[in-house]
Amino acid sequence: MPQGRNALDSDWDNERLTVGRGFLRDMEGLWAEILKLAAVVEDALTQSIQGLCDGRAELANELKRRKRAVDRWEVQIERECVRVLARHQPVASDLRRVAAILKINGDLERLCDLARHIAKRVKKLAADPRAFPIPQTLENLALEALSQIHASLDALTQSNVSRAQAVITADQRIDHNYRAVQKQLKAEIVRNPERIDTWLRLVNTARNLERIADHAAKIAESVIYLKDGEILRHRPADPSRDASLVSLPPAASGPS
Repeated sequence: MPQGRNALDSDWDNERLTVGRGFLRDMEGLWAEILKLAAVVEDALTQSIQGLCDGRAELANELKRRKRAVDRWEVQIERECVRVLARHQPVASDLRRVAAILKINGDLERLCDLARHIAKRVKKLAADPRAFPIPQTLENLALEALSQIHASLDALTQSNVSRAQAVITADQRIDHNYRAVQKQLKAEIVRNPERIDTWLRLVNTARNLERIADHAAKIAESVIYLKDGEILRHRPADPSRDASLVSLPPAASGPS
């Protein structure tokens, strides 16, 4: 995910309504921090999903350490947002930017939680010598969820509404594939009940992957809100939306 000055910076220069260089400086600092946090979380998710696909249980401890750092970072960004609100009392599009950063900040923290959960389950799955490789459908779901994250954070960095919309549209495909994976894993429980702990851990992992894709879509919604002021949350899906918007290519409660 590229970092640095991007399309949003020029928007602030042209549309900023809250007068004051101090506000612009504070907002640029907040934006830089949220992009750096996004890059760290993206890397954690990549490692976690690669560990799942490759059966690398040793990544769990590293992700545990990274999770603590992300938790502290998330709190720091939230406090800075509150300070900006209290100090500058932004209005209109300026207020929208602070609100969007707060929302994205929370989504990133939750994504790091999910990366950690998956890594912990990989470590426990390693107790079953037949757990790896994981079912191909689950691996495909994992790679699709990771692709959604990459696309969503690219849309955030570039402030790209069309790319964000593609992520939101693609989430319907992820939901469909998740249901298919759950059906397959439940059938495996019936066929091989002696391995129920492994199947239930894979069921929970699939649920985590679906939630990762959900948070990718929520970040994409925040990009649209940031640019257009449009709130998409809870809006029913539009069945007439052109499937060509989906630009992302398809990727080749029990024990925790």
